[in-house]
Amino acid sequence: MSAISIGQAAVLGIVEGVTEFLPVSSTGHLKITEGLMGIPVDDAAVVGFTAVIQVGAIAAVLVYFSKDIARIVSAWGRGIVDPEQRRRHDYKFAWWVVYATLPVVAVGLAAKPLIDGPLASLWVVAGSLIAGSGLMWVADRLGRHKRGEDDTGPRDAMLVGSSQILALLLPGFSRSGATMSTGLILDLDRVAATRLSFFLGIPALTGAGLYELKDALGAGMSPLPVAVGTAVSFVVAYASIAWLLKFVARHTFSAFVVYRIAVGVLLLGLLGSGVLTA
Repeated sequence: MSAISIGQAAVLGIVEGVTEFLPVSSTGHLKITEGLMGIPVDDAAVVGFTAVIQVGAIAAVLVYFSKDIARIVSAWGRGIVDPEQRRRHDYKFAWWVVYATLPVVAVGLAAKPLIDGPLASLWVVAGSLIAGSGLMWVADRLGRHKRGEDDTGPRDAMLVGSSQILALLLPGFSRSGATMSTGLILDLDRVAATRLSFFLGIPALTGAGLYELKDALGAGMSPLPVAVGTAVSFVVAYASIAWLLKFVARHTFSAFVVYRIAVGVLLLGLLGSGVLTA
């Protein structure tokens, strides 16, 4: 029998869609929400479910940035057969995304027992929310915000892509928070750092969702809640992406820092009082 009802799947889809690309940790919010709804966060089917509904959010990125993605993929295809095209930034960027994804894939496969086991604790989530806030605050203030998207290079892609490992090992740290903060430390402006975070997240999150599909459907999870959660996350994530790009063009990340700390402290209180179990 499914561990998650259709109603719960819809709620989790909303949480995933809102938080996947905001630097507040979708994993942390999903685990908190699951805990409050009495869903066993360490159940194999539940772990698989939360990974699969990320595909809905990733599909929103693919649709939202479809023109950019088509341009990059087209440049990569032309560059494969035409040496002259290999000088173009889009061709190089396509390869940078591939290279930058390899470290997080390697760590994800090697450390999966830890990620699904001890590191899945809500105590880790709470600590990571607060620690990640510190990194974001420092990055937003030390970064000089002087480089745009066209100024990015292979070093930027590798460092930003590799920073996804922090969120992989420390649920609550936030993949978006880690990648955006790294981009800011590299002096990218907030919009460039945010867009780079989106593009580098596509292969990693899509791969994770497809890899976990067998657990979601093979460990007792009904296909209907998975479909509902994925569809809801797509719709909500699309709106969240549009809002975030407008927000970072005019504001600092201070609001996210304050919010993360508040949620981390609240979670510590809920765990300490026994309202939630780790």
